[in-house]
Amino acid sequence: MENRFTDIIQLIKQSRTNAIRAVNAELINLYWNIGEFISKKIEQSEWGDSVVTELANFIQTYEPEIKGFSDKNIWRMKQFYETYKDFPKLSPLVRELSWSHNLAIFSRCKTTEEREFYLKISKQENYSFRELERQISASHFERTMIGNTKLSTVLRESNQNLSATFKDSYVFEFLNLPEPFNENELQRGIVGQMKNFILELGKDFLFIGEEYKLQVGNSDFFIDLLFYHRGLQCLVAFELKVDKFRPDHLGQLNFYLEALDRDVKKLNENPSIGILLCKDKDNEVVEYALSRSLSPTMVSEYKTQLPDKNLLQQKLHEIFSIEKEKN
Repeated sequence: MENRFTDIIQLIKQSRTNAIRAVNAELINLYWNIGEFISKKIEQSEWGDSVVTELANFIQTYEPEIKGFSDKNIWRMKQFYETYKDFPKLSPLVRELSWSHNLAIFSRCKTTEEREFYLKISKQENYSFRELERQISASHFERTMIGNTKLSTVLRESNQNLSATFKDSYVFEFLNLPEPFNENELQRGIVGQMKNFILELGKDFLFIGEEYKLQVGNSDFFIDLLFYHRGLQCLVAFELKVDKFRPDHLGQLNFYLEALDRDVKKLNENPSIGILLCKDKDNEVVEYALSRSLSPTMVSEYKTQLPDKNLLQQKLHEIFSIEKEKN
């Protein structure tokens, strides 16, 4: 394509995107207004519960070209309105997502906090419907709220908002790895499922390479996975372990970060960050190991099966109860 036409193409694409957003916002407004109308009529005892079925039959009989208004969908519109009517700050958010996204969030999430979380992150990460479904199933909200991320002293003292970037635990259920597996199998599985891996990490991560080669002196060293993070503007090195965290794991990662900063990092980029992904960890051991670390590193654990959502919700409820008692 000739460069002189690229600006025109961009204008066309942007206009199409704006049109889709406008149509979606109008559709959400329609469903909201229908839900509000029916909810108030039933609340005021002007209509009975059976009116939804009667309305759906009326539309099908007299306006058959109008699709998408079965009794089930109309009840969802009523539920949609009643879910958010008392939370005006969420109203603009629901209009920025598709109806299918909204259905997943208000029907599967249990609390206002959880709904707000997925509304915001769906917009921020531009989740497809399938990606959103996966994140809800993987208990992204609960893991984020419960997360007790272990950071080295350097990362704790940095001005970057790292709690929104890195997680204390990751879920790699998409790998379908048979137990037991070794580090090579784990690495190959991640590379083969890179799209899902980046979804779990966050979409600001850009994959640079596997077994990234570093030459120091006369020796070659290889980083398991190397990424670049657009928001933090730095290289991020991942080291994979299939066993429990040990303090000596950090030595290798610290060495890699030093080599990256000396030989790979560009002048306009921030110092590189290292993530040690372990199958298990003792938080107290991690805290001791990181307390005097001079490198920007953190330790996270991963699971290869979806977490028990009920157990996480119970733990989150206990945390909220303790915090409420303190206040």
